[in-house]
Amino acid sequence: MWDFSVRRALGLMVATLPFIMLRMAIYFGAALAYVLMTGAGAGIGWGIGGFWDEGFRAGATFWGGVLGFSLMSAVMYLAREYTLYIVKAGHIAVLVKLLDGEEMPGGRSQIAHARHEVAQRFAQASVLFGIDQLVKGVLRAITGLVRGIVSILPIPGAQQFVSVIRAFLNLAVGFIDEVVLAYAIRTQSDNAWASAQTGLVLYAQNYKPMLKNAAWLALIVYGLSFVTFLLMLAPAALVAYLIPGAWAAAGIVFALLFAWSVKAALLEPFAVACMMEVYFRNLEGQVPDPAWEAKLENLSGKFARLKDKAQSYQPPRAALDGAPAAPADGKLW
Repeated sequence: MWDFSVRRALGLMVATLPFIMLRMAIYFGAALAYVLMTGAGAGIGWGIGGFWDEGFRAGATFWGGVLGFSLMSAVMYLAREYTLYIVKAGHIAVLVKLLDGEEMPGGRSQIAHARHEVAQRFAQASVLFGIDQLVKGVLRAITGLVRGIVSILPIPGAQQFVSVIRAFLNLAVGFIDEVVLAYAIRTQSDNAWASAQTGLVLYAQNYKPMLKNAAWLALIVYGLSFVTFLLMLAPAALVAYLIPGAWAAAGIVFALLFAWSVKAALLEPFAVACMMEVYFRNLEGQVPDPAWEAKLENLSGKFARLKDKAQSYQPPRAALDGAPAAPADGKLW
């Protein structure tokens, strides 16, 4: 069925509890902020609309809520680089050590250790974010190649099958890109661009087991997310009822937000831990195949860009002198 151990992944979640708590604080806090901003915007619109008739007030309440939600979305969009740098990459760094059987400090020192590891590999949040975006682009190209192969097979109903495959593979990319970042951290290379490039080639060489397990995890993660959404509908509807003007449609939006926070805080790290186990086991003893590297370079312009970045990379002066490189602002976090 699948090649990962659910028990081991759950054990890793317990072992990295400080990061799980940090993720919960950030993502549940973001969901709450969405609710508060939407409610505040609707309240302001409701108050302003009171100077006119009921029809105008209803419209003002709706658009006030939309504006509040949109402002919070803009904040989350601007914070995405630092969320990746602070939360996801740090958690991956700790998971890599645990999967390799190394002892990790507990408590707050675990997060401090992760900060140091990430700062050594990726001096700035923008570097990590740039690598992550290129990796995602290459992964989408690989899944596109798989979809193309399936679509030309003489199978009845192949197009419908390809549509299902496309949905699963698009969902799975969000798990696999973090696994490639895990490879960059695991190799402890000073050139994270080159490590990501090698990690992608090794992934392409093992795409069959990787995509199979990613499909199972997509079923598990999004299935549990849907169950969470259903469970959250009632409390979310109550919150929406308390918003001025009783904006009923907000109940569904809030339930989706709560389900997203559970997915991001709890389900995604579980899926990444499972995929890391499969990835590291499959690539053991392998070396990058030049034929696959050439194929990826022809397949995706983003892989070519990643390769150019790797070849032109110059390590910071501090790293050349034997000391860990520090970010441009002088801070490790």
